[in-house]
Amino acid sequence: MIIIDKHSQLNLEDLVRVAREYHKVEISKDSLDAINHSREQIQLILEKSRPVYGINTGYGIFADKTIPENQIRQLNRNLIISHAVASGDPLDSDIVRAAILVRANTLSKGFSGVSKELIIGLVEMLNKRVTPIIPRQGSLGSSGDLCLLSHLALVLTRDDDDREEESGLADFNGAILSGKKAMELAKIDRIILGPKEGLALNNGATFSAALGALTVADAEYLLRVAEISAALSMEALCACSAAFDDRIHQLRLHKGQITTARNIRSLLEGSNLIDSSGKVQDAYSLRCAPQVQGAIRDSIDYVRQVIEKEINAVTDNPLIFEPGTALSGGNFHGEPVGIVMDLLGIALCELGAISERRTFRLSDECLSNGLPPMLVDQNQNAGLNSGLMIPQYTAASLVLENQTLATPDSIRSLPTSANQEDHNANSTTAARHARQIAENVRQILAIELYTASHAIDLRMKNTQVKLGSGTSIAYQKIREVVPYHSKDALWGPEIQKINQMIKDRKL
Repeated sequence: MIIIDKHSQLNLEDLVRVAREYHKVEISKDSLDAINHSREQIQLILEKSRPVYGINTGYGIFADKTIPENQIRQLNRNLIISHAVASGDPLDSDIVRAAILVRANTLSKGFSGVSKELIIGLVEMLNKRVTPIIPRQGSLGSSGDLCLLSHLALVLTRDDDDREEESGLADFNGAILSGKKAMELAKIDRIILGPKEGLALNNGATFSAALGALTVADAEYLLRVAEISAALSMEALCACSAAFDDRIHQLRLHKGQITTARNIRSLLEGSNLIDSSGKVQDAYSLRCAPQVQGAIRDSIDYVRQVIEKEINAVTDNPLIFEPGTALSGGNFHGEPVGIVMDLLGIALCELGAISERRTFRLSDECLSNGLPPMLVDQNQNAGLNSGLMIPQYTAASLVLENQTLATPDSIRSLPTSANQEDHNANSTTAARHARQIAENVRQILAIELYTASHAIDLRMKNTQVKLGSGTSIAYQKIREVVPYHSKDALWGPEIQKINQMIKDRKL
């Protein structure tokens, strides 16, 4: 059970458990008390009969338009149906579930002025597995993820007429239904929005944060896999160990570099392939793995810090304080997320790039320390067999795609709402691109693992091989899933099996 509490913080592991493992969620009594108290402040504000943004005024450029109290319900409903204009393929369900959790956590801090029924509805959607269908494109990440969150709100909310065609779409028990039907089957009440509640639902960089959190969690695992793939490649290439000596890395001072070198040393401990070539030093993709992958580790650690703050932050506008005070600010702006998602994309791009260079070396007979060209099993079959030529092509293609995707998104901005919103974060696009880069890197690493294992089998044909204490386990796990082939085979599906091993965290 994951507890939402105003006094405690969610971490990335909590979010992953809810988004992917379907752990149940509960709101603490302290949070419910804070929610109720915040809602009381909204009533105090309305009783003052003064215009307050987002409570009894229009939105954006229409902030100077005061709305009579008898039209406030319609104001909130209009906000949702007019803003639900996202486009593109649906987001994956884990992203949507993560976003629902983040939004519920944000609103439970007691500064948003919403009713407890609204937040209970969000939590019930998680616990009963009603997952809105959310198109992935259309958010600037400023004023929050307005379009995407409005699609979520269509499923959770209604007006007096309760038209099914205005209830969005949702997945319930594997079936795509109208939001109204899905909620009926799940026995979750859809609510009519009161003052401030529409804006509280769709104002905040929630999908940016959800995407970011899941991608950081995946990146941390990919980094560990990349240490394994680097170690296997080092053995296949009979690399030198000196570059991983702790004395070197202590002098550079960077924590990630020290950790990465230590991890690879541990994986390789006891290997008789390492230092077997008599070479003095290796190419950068081997020798500088700690410096490159260590810098990536440090970057990912920093991104985690920012994202964990964001998933616990209060990000809507205005924020409600006592006694009956609404303060209009800009916590919805996604710049903190956008910048670190760009950083994460760049870091992961480099992780894939150095992996592909090692795969390239394994396939080039001039660089591989005696391995056959393209890792064809027997020279007389070279030409008849292409060996592992084309998996490296695929890795190179993905690296090139990542280089485009890693171009920063947060530096790009266009004004909206008649220049009222004149600087936008583009954080959701940055987060989507980082996630795509992570998926590409998973395939690049799968290709390196597959290629390095194949190369090690070729070494075994001519040498008595003893692998390292860690690499031997990784090699065996790979060979439990895919066999060695002495002739050309359908490599693609087998590489996909390695990809799935990584995705399932079984390596």
